[in-house]
Amino acid sequence: MTAEHQAEHDYGAAPGGVVEPPVVVLPERRLFSHRARRLRDLSRRMRSMADFLGFAARLAQAQHQVLQKRTSTFAPDNEAFDLALEHGMPPLSVQSLQNDLDWQEDMDALCDALELNVGPTQQQLIHQLRQLDPEARRKIAAEVLNAGSGTEEIRAFMPLVAAALQVAWLRQCSVLPRPPKRAEGTAQTVCPCCGSLPVASLIQVGRERSRVRYMQCSICAAEWYMERARCTTCFETGKLDYIGLEGEDGKRPLPVRAETCGACQSYVKIVHRDLEVDADALSDDLASLGLDIMIANERDIGRSSYNPWLIAG
Repeated sequence: MTAEHQAEHDYGAAPGGVVEPPVVVLPERRLFSHRARRLRDLSRRMRSMADFLGFAARLAQAQHQVLQKRTSTFAPDNEAFDLALEHGMPPLSVQSLQNDLDWQEDMDALCDALELNVGPTQQQLIHQLRQLDPEARRKIAAEVLNAGSGTEEIRAFMPLVAAALQVAWLRQCSVLPRPPKRAEGTAQTVCPCCGSLPVASLIQVGRERSRVRYMQCSICAAEWYMERARCTTCFETGKLDYIGLEGEDGKRPLPVRAETCGACQSYVKIVHRDLEVDADALSDDLASLGLDIMIANERDIGRSSYNPWLIAG
């Protein structure tokens, strides 16, 4: 594949008009099912990544099953969130709740749902994860929630633990009494619901959000509005470039480009649902790993987002 550069800033409209797009959107409980379908489709299209994306599809389907079948024991009163919502603090802070949410039970249920649908190598990994004591699991979860890459000893477990954390936080986020207000200043770089980094940005579709850009949280999957043609890390506008991949036929294999910033030397991917309505932030980010590799080889810039299913040393 080859690089495709474009300087025009046509990557999402600003809110305006008769219908004002929401600034924060809570996740839907069917998100994991949609993600599994997208990953299955991508595994057929991206043959070189078929095994990896196929496993990710099974993991997402297992997340959907756990979310639909299991009821959490964590049930705070709605009033517990009022103070955070009123003062612009993440009501489901991953730093505050990582020892309170019953994500370890979600992880056990996830292993049950996944174990019979994967190969011997993955089954062995699941078996090893089951044998870890709760404190060892908490240390892995803390690494994920801190957007770390982990040590060699725990790195293989991190996507599975991350999947359980995503179930636990999406469950709670989807039933918040109301979305948080839009954050101010540098707080816009993290999720207003749980305080985690985004996995990517999305150009959305639909009557209220057509061509509006949102960041999607890597943990709870909430979305928050972010202006177009503006760095999502330092908020500068004058040193942006857009990079994509082209196949040998000159066409884009995926509706994904990277927005790079020369001011802070960072980049974030933009996933275009206006080009493919089934596109998914986490799924298309995984499938476009080649774009990350190309950027790493060509430019001295860092990724400002985090995909907890894509852990590399």
